[in-house]
Parts: sequence; structure tokens; C-alpha cells
Amino acid sequence: MSSTTPRFLALPESSNLSLRDQICEVVSAAIMSQSLAYDRPLPSCRDLAEQFGVSRNTVFAAYNRLIDLDFLVSRDRSGYFVNPQMAQVQKPPKDKDLAARDAIPCPVSFPQNDLMPVVNPLDWNAYPYPFIYNQIDPDLFPVDGWRECTRQALGRKKMPAWASDSVESDSPHLVQQLRQRLLNTRGIYAEDDEILITLGSQNALFILGTIFAPSRRPIALEDPGFFGARNAFRMAGSELVGVPIDDNGIIPSAIPTACQLVFTTPSHQFPTMVTMSPQRREELLETAVKNDFLIIEDDYEAEMNYVAKSSPSMMSMDRTGRVIYVGSLSKTVSPGIRLGFIVAHRDIIREARIARGVMMRHPPTIVQEIVALFFQLGHYDAHLRNIERRYQKRWHAMDEALSKHLGMLQRTRSVGGTSFWLTGPEGFDASDLKEKLRPKGVLIDRGQDYYLNYNDKRSFRLGFAYVPVSKLEKGVKVIAEEVRSLL
Repeated sequence: MSSTTPRFLALPESSNLSLRDQICEVVSAAIMSQSLAYDRPLPSCRDLAEQFGVSRNTVFAAYNRLIDLDFLVSRDRSGYFVNPQMAQVQKPPKDKDLAARDAIPCPVSFPQNDLMPVVNPLDWNAYPYPFIYNQIDPDLFPVDGWRECTRQALGRKKMPAWASDSVESDSPHLVQQLRQRLLNTRGIYAEDDEILITLGSQNALFILGTIFAPSRRPIALEDPGFFGARNAFRMAGSELVGVPIDDNGIIPSAIPTACQLVFTTPSHQFPTMVTMSPQRREELLETAVKNDFLIIEDDYEAEMNYVAKSSPSMMSMDRTGRVIYVGSLSKTVSPGIRLGFIVAHRDIIREARIARGVMMRHPPTIVQEIVALFFQLGHYDAHLRNIERRYQKRWHAMDEALSKHLGMLQRTRSVGGTSFWLTGPEGFDASDLKEKLRPKGVLIDRGQDYYLNYNDKRSFRLGFAYVPVSKLEKGVKVIAEEVRSLL
């Protein structure tokens, strides 16, 4: 039997139909459920007869009946194929057998978890005003530059760098480019053995949570804060403690003394977008030494500053080795590339590399090589300048629209980033606002999802990276109408 034979096909255990018609029913159901590829031949009469335990003539008769019904087509010297016209046919309701299969209960049960899934609709980009998290404008991506880097990476000279198993190592080319073209702009000097490539910042946080979980000491997070960090540390089995923030970011004096790690987003606090002042950063570093904890610095949207210069990274200010730096290329290149990195003391990186190796060995080396070329050939710098210029226009347009139409709400002070954080008065429920806006083509992120205990319903987040300048004010006006009705 061919290795490509679809072995999920099986005749019913009991049926009043003839064997020919049973085969017709099974194959046609697989076609209608789109379980068979249109460009791959169906099993030969001999293979299917062997699989079903029937004669070849019976399968031959069934196939010819399905040809008469336009389910299949026969191609000389190639075999039987699904009729391409069947792709236009809408799926029918599930038959009794499939419905019964769906009704089979799972043999195991899982306890309820506290993980926060991303709940945006899959067709979010079909909405006129998707003011939601982590959606970038694909029109800004330099496709030609990426194509050139891909072409070079696939060349024979570059192929040895990614074609073999890298075990648990990273692309030396990418590590070098990160050191020379990204980390140095944040004032960070690191050796090769102090850098680990990850599948984005989410993966980086899960790796860190995994290697520190055995100590059983809690992890402190900003509250409200990044739900991705919350999910990662919870999955690793850590106890979490929420720490309040103010206009300068996380409050060091509110961090419990028993904590092992403190997660913070100082450049643009996620989700409120406030920037941690240099004085607050110094205070946090001093508190880390005093109370013996490490700081995970997620340098979220550090490049996106429109009315002030970028603040120095906390790692560049650290003199004790207590800062673990986490970065991602999701915002500056693309979320779909899924590359990030950890910079930390070599002993931490050594443990993180072992944990990563157990999880996945290493991120795809071919992607690492393409991204390294993207940096080396200058495409990253040009792309970064382009999106900074475009996002700056959108930020100012959004700032003006919010001041004009949503002045009745409180807004945190920010100097950049790709979103805004708004809060209503007591009794205001952003969940109601979100539900009322969706039928009008507007998507927003409700604020309570960013709180550790989901206990504040007054706030919501508006991301503008995907919405063009020409539509920003109109979308804000729609939001303002619903806010006024709720107030």
C-alpha cells in the first residue's frame, strides 16, 4: 500500500447499502469535508481494495460511479483525482456518523487554568477599525528586501550555515548582527555566550520561567501588565504577584521582598505606555540589589519614540548583572517571523540554552540566516526609519483625535509606542463598550484582561499600527459615540 494512501477511510461497521455504494459514500464524504487533496491521486483500485477488504472490481465500480456524479475525474496514466469543481461546493451538514464522533467525550479532564488567550477574531483585518494588540500594517513590510535576503540565504554558499542540524547553537551571523546593529543602539555590550535566540519574546519568557521555577520564589509583574508574561510564568508553575504602577512605571517600594524575579516594560509600559524615568530605573536597580532579585527587562517598542529621545535601557545602567534583557523583532520586522532573544549573564544563558534545547532544540536556522542578512544588507535600518516615520504620523493623528473626541476619559501620558490607554469613571465598563463597538466595525482591547485578577473594568487599549491615518479620526468618533451613550 502506498505511503500516501489516506488510511482514515474505512467502511461503516453496519450498513444496508451495497459495498459499491458504501465506498461511494465514504469517499464522497471525505471529498465534501475537504479531507482529500485535489492535486494528489486517490488510492489505486488495488490499494483501496486491500484496505477495505473487498474486490478490485467493487472499487473500480465505485470510482466510476463517483465519476458519473462529478466527484472524481480520471486522468490517463495518472489515476483518479478529486474533481476540482468540488472546491466550489459548500460543505454539507455533518452526517450522523461524524456528528456521533464529535460527541465522543475526551477521555481526560483538565483543571480550569488562569491563562489569558488572545481572543481577537480570526478575521480581524476585515474590520474597518481594528484598534487591537500587535497588529502591524503589512503594507509597510519591505517585501523586495526580504525576498533578496531569502534568495541569498538559499544560495549554495549560505546553505551549509542552515542545512545541517545546529544542535542547540544559534546562527553566529545573526548573533553578530544583533550585537552590532541592535543591542549597541540600546547601550548594551554582550559577548556571544551571553545571547540566546528564541521564538519571540513569549518563548523567551517561558524559557526564563522554566529555569527559575524550581526555586519556588514568586515572580512580580506590573499590574496591569503584559498577559503574555503572565501566561508564560504561570505555565512554568511560578507564583505571581501583581505590583502597581504609576506615571513612572512599576513602583519599587511595592515589590514584595521574597520575589526572585521582577518583570517590567520600562521603555513603554505594557499596556499603559508610560515610560519609566531614569530616576525610577536607578531606584529599581538599587532595590534589586537590596532585596536580592533579578529584573527581566522587556524593552517593548523602545524604538517608537515621537516626542522625546529614547531612554537608556536598564541593562546599560546595570553594574551588578541583575538585569535579563528580552527583545523581539515582532514589532520592527514581523510577528510571523517569530524571532526574539535573551541577553543575560552567561550562566543564565547556559541554563536557558539547555531548557530551549529540550523544548525545540533551536529556532529555524534558515530564518535566522535570512534575518541576519536583513540586518547586514541595511534593510532593517531602512525599514525601521520607515515605520518610525509612518507610526509617528499615526501617533500624532491619534493623539489629536483622542483629545478632540474622547476628552471625557482619562488618558495616560505617553511619548510613543503604537497604542493608547484610556480609563473611564467609576461604573464605566469597557467590556460593554467592546461588545457595542464590534457590530460597528471597531475592535478594541478591554483593559481588565491586563490585570492579574481581572478586577478593573474601566480601562481599554487602542492600538493604531494597522489603521491608516485617513481612518483614525473616523474610528475614534465611532468609539466616542458609544462612550457617551454608556456614560
